[in-house]
Amino acid sequence: MKIDSIQNGIVIDHITAGKGMEIYRLLKLDNLDCSVAIIKNVHSRKMGRKDIIKIDAAIDLNMDILGYVDPGVTIDIIRNEMLVEKRRADLPERLENVLYCKNPRCITTTEQELPHVFRLTDRENHVYRCMYCDVKAK
Repeated sequence: MKIDSIQNGIVIDHITAGKGMEIYRLLKLDNLDCSVAIIKNVHSRKMGRKDIIKIDAAIDLNMDILGYVDPGVTIDIIRNEMLVEKRRADLPERLENVLYCKNPRCITTTEQELPHVFRLTDRENHVYRCMYCDVKAK
C-alpha cells in the first residue's frame, strides 16, 4: 500500500485502533475538498495497532473533539513536506455541541438555540455530564 506524502497539511497519529472513523465523522472530514486518508490497524511498536488520518490541507482542527475521542493522539503539522509542529490532544474540561444530551427533560430538548455543553467530572474515567441537567454522557 502506498499513501502519498503530504505537501502541506496535517497528520493525526497515534489514534487508538478503531477510533479513526469516529474522529473522521466528528471532525466532518467528509466535507473537505482535499485528499483525506484513513489508515486503520497500522502496526505500531509503541501501541501494537493504531489508526492514522492524513489530511492534505492546512485546516483548523477541533482539539476538543480529538481530546474527547482519544486523549493522547498527536497532531503533526506539515509544511513543504517537513514536520514543523507536533501537538498532543488532552481531555477537554468542557465540550460544546460535540455531545448531545439524551435526557428528554433537559432544557436543551425544548430550547433549540441552547448549546449542548458538557463538563468533565471524572478525568480518570473520562466522564462528562450535561451542564444543565447533570446527566452523564454516553
